[in-house]
Amino acid sequence: MKRITLPNGQHISQMAYGVWRLSEAKDCSVATNLARIDACLAQGITTFDHADIYGDYACEQLFGDALKARPSLRDEIEIVTKTDIMLMSRKWPQTRVKHYDTSAAHVRESVERSLKRIGVDNIDLLLIHRPDPLCDASALGNCLDQLIDSGKVRGVGVSNYMPWDVDLLQSCMRHQLQTNQIEMSLLCTSALTNGQIAHAQQHRMPIMAWSPLGGGRLHHQAGQPETAAARLAPKLAALALAHHVDATAIAMAWLMYHPVGVVPIMGSNQVDRIRHFADALKVSMDRQTWFELYELANGHEVP
Repeated sequence: MKRITLPNGQHISQMAYGVWRLSEAKDCSVATNLARIDACLAQGITTFDHADIYGDYACEQLFGDALKARPSLRDEIEIVTKTDIMLMSRKWPQTRVKHYDTSAAHVRESVERSLKRIGVDNIDLLLIHRPDPLCDASALGNCLDQLIDSGKVRGVGVSNYMPWDVDLLQSCMRHQLQTNQIEMSLLCTSALTNGQIAHAQQHRMPIMAWSPLGGGRLHHQAGQPETAAARLAPKLAALALAHHVDATAIAMAWLMYHPVGVVPIMGSNQVDRIRHFADALKVSMDRQTWFELYELANGHEVP
């Protein structure tokens, strides 16, 4: 699996493993979580995507327990985590409403908590999870610069940002933003036309794609008439048969074909499924096939 180069020279794998469902697994023991990590590493998937809130603030700790059992793993992986969303949770009884907090104090404290939960000395990539309407961009930018300068964070990026949000934060920072993690799939193609992909390409900033299967809708709605999933299903099945893979691999290959450098964040608790994530690399995507799928996704040909 090839490596994706970020603006600061860091590298992440071409696909990432998302741990947001780790706490929901029937078996989230250290041994099974190590098996999940090993299944990723065997394919060259070295980038693991976290957020402080995942699993009601539990998933970072579960992953950290696995690293504690095998400390040598830290040298083989890249850890991505996010901050600024505050959930209503028994763990935060003072939180009255779900909200965002990009204050410097919160971001610094969140980083310290993530470092402690995961059990590492630094985070490879810290992302601001959602644009905060109350964001003081100058204060946040200064905080992020200081975190990088301290060595606690190697690089920073954003998630779910529009181009103007990226530009505002970047204007208040010395260090360059490394990525924008956005929703992107055959069922969510808006980033191709709303400026997110164009802006990322302009700034040589690879994209990380969350929900690359549309939250499961690509498969679950395949039998429902008049849905994009239903329109796509026959073509995906035919391509999957031709390439000796499943439809998931075709959908991932479609994302990774884009020259901006799209890193799909794959999530599954089933080790057998994880072992097949890299099947997408077996798919020979071409421009016309890409447009055939794009047309089916949108329900009409391009203008």
